[in-house]
Amino acid sequence: MAETTVKPWGETTIVGKPIPRVDGYERVSGAAVYPVDVILPNMLYGAILRCPHPHATVKKIAVGKAREMPGVRAVLTDADPEARIGWYAGSGPPGPGGRQMLSRLFDPHCRYEGEEVAAVAAESPQQAWDAVRAIQVEYETQPFVTGMEEALKPGAPPVQEGGNLVGAPRETKRGDVAKGFAEADVVLEETYRSSCEIHAPMEVHGSVAQWDGDRLTVWDTNQGPFGIQSDLATALKMPLSKVRVISKYMGGGFGSKQEAGKYTVIAALLAQKTARPVKLFLTREETFLCVGNRPAHIMKLKAGVKKDGTLTAFQLTGLGEVGAYPSDTSVGYQIGDLYQCPNVHIVETQAYIHAGRNRAFRAPSFPQGNWALEQMMDALAEKIGMDPVELRLKNIPAVCQMQQNKPYTSTGLRECLTEGARAFGWKEARSRPKGDGPWVRGVGVASSIWMYQNAGNSTAIVKLFADGSANLNIGAADLGTGTNTVMAMVVAEELGVPLDRIQIENADTGTTQYTDVSGGSKTVLADSPAVRLAALEVKARLLEMAAEQLKVPLSDLVFKDGAILAQGGAQKLAITELRRLRGQMLVGVGRRGPDPTDKVVRPFSTDFAEVEVNTRTGEMRVLRMLAAHDSGRVMNLLTYRNQVFGGVVMGVGFAMTERRIMDSSTGKMVNANFHDYKIPTAKDAPGEMTCLPIDPHDTECNINGVKGIGEPATIAVGAAIANAFYHATGIRVTAAPITAAQVLTLLAQRKTRG
Repeated sequence: MAETTVKPWGETTIVGKPIPRVDGYERVSGAAVYPVDVILPNMLYGAILRCPHPHATVKKIAVGKAREMPGVRAVLTDADPEARIGWYAGSGPPGPGGRQMLSRLFDPHCRYEGEEVAAVAAESPQQAWDAVRAIQVEYETQPFVTGMEEALKPGAPPVQEGGNLVGAPRETKRGDVAKGFAEADVVLEETYRSSCEIHAPMEVHGSVAQWDGDRLTVWDTNQGPFGIQSDLATALKMPLSKVRVISKYMGGGFGSKQEAGKYTVIAALLAQKTARPVKLFLTREETFLCVGNRPAHIMKLKAGVKKDGTLTAFQLTGLGEVGAYPSDTSVGYQIGDLYQCPNVHIVETQAYIHAGRNRAFRAPSFPQGNWALEQMMDALAEKIGMDPVELRLKNIPAVCQMQQNKPYTSTGLRECLTEGARAFGWKEARSRPKGDGPWVRGVGVASSIWMYQNAGNSTAIVKLFADGSANLNIGAADLGTGTNTVMAMVVAEELGVPLDRIQIENADTGTTQYTDVSGGSKTVLADSPAVRLAALEVKARLLEMAAEQLKVPLSDLVFKDGAILAQGGAQKLAITELRRLRGQMLVGVGRRGPDPTDKVVRPFSTDFAEVEVNTRTGEMRVLRMLAAHDSGRVMNLLTYRNQVFGGVVMGVGFAMTERRIMDSSTGKMVNANFHDYKIPTAKDAPGEMTCLPIDPHDTECNINGVKGIGEPATIAVGAAIANAFYHATGIRVTAAPITAAQVLTLLAQRKTRG
């Protein structure tokens, strides 16, 4: 069935309701088998020896003692021919495009603390780690650099051949910024900084690998089994048909599990070498070093505005750190697209440092860019004497300025601002006394836009059995976001099958259908239309059977509540009463169509925050947050709220607690553990959180009217908190996170200035 023939949903009976997870019992009871839970007969355990230095060359490596230790069955180093696998920049091992090789599986040139040097497989995890510690390595340490500004100075130790500049600066330009600033009544300029964050998902990264002859099966914690299958097949020079990747359950990824890790290939090689299954999962400390991060940024932003609130120009000069290998850290998209502005100039530079490479991290680079833009918007509003909400409303974009001025399929930013302000009590809160100390209060606002290039490909299969039960087959990984539940709800909506009678097969390259990686807030966009089309194909076949059995025209039939009605309801036929269905099943196949070509799909949001600051201790509390999101149709209100509240708490971490701390004298990360790296806890979460969905009833983005919520949920939270802090204290904090020590320093500086 073609998407063009499908009418948008009107009122729905299942979709949009707050329905608990279909796999909730399995997840909370321990019955769900995550990759980290997999135990196979005769299984060995793997461990990796990692470089303890930020920059070093392996001169000698002795593994004889390790090989002889009890329980050790294999040791793997760069000296082994099967381990001579090139490792490429970007997303995993090389693809057909032929990216430049920048490393090896066990590269003797180690460019950051945590780079892989050797691996061991043994009968128990303890024996594997004992053997790792017994491997003797002679390193030649080399100079290092751990700061992006220092990395670009003349004479800085090079991370890659050719220096520490990652390609040429990236430039985006429209209009004439000089003219724009000349037309402005107020021009402000400020430098904003954000810190490096670590993903820290609940389930650590790892794989279980098993060979059956020349066929490889991997249980891997990942966000896209088909991408991992491709990466593995390429690295091991195998056909895709002989590599199977399974990831039915996973414990979070936030972008860090979108690509194959070296650990996946190492597990496969150790399993091949020993002819036994190998389980290799990283320690929590390892995950802080080598499986990705949200990179730090320095953003110099200049902005101009007229007295009536019209924006005239934005100019951004950005610098981001990518780690030891290339990646993308561009933060400028929102500056070019969130608000109507005729003159924009963005120049972004990226630098190598001797640290782990960044990976996609929930709205990659958008929280950083928003941190700068939305604080600048508040500063402009103050200078011209305008309410921050009103300034934003004055500059709502009419078209997508970063994509040839194409119109949006829908734009709910105005409603996010107005309805959000009304529900939050913005005007009343702004006018309330802030307090006379030591605790003072303030409120802040920040908006955002999220960008994705395309929602990707997806195929779904729905099988309806003679007893009215159904099977849903999709390749999407469920990161813990409730993907399986949402997809089952689509089937239930179209076919009237109770959710507890829908069996779900997902995220297995051997048994399920292809779909792109679950990331970028695109999973529901890509998969739910395919699922709906598959269900509609089944429904069409059911109606044909009923028309034949009831001897009525097909046009006289209506499908309702899992039954077929004819003659205005005078005749009713349950699915189980269809004679042609007995002893067989109906199969529907749905494939998602392309994105709109003449319009652009974008979600929008606005966050409101109220904070309390202690001017004696520097302590800050987030008292309440309201998140208004235009993300299209809400598919499941319960999982939607979960995504929003989780994004809010993650934004609190960006704004207040999280940062990677590198020791400039040793080049090592000094807080690579949950004790010293401060992810927000229940005590840090806002005491009151409100989720306000804004549905623009978008009928053009896709047949289900959804635009995505995962990434947008966290983008603007940090800036809203920073703006609330300023409203409470009159002090602008431009460097994230806002720590008590930083607050006390700023308060003392203000007191000194008198």
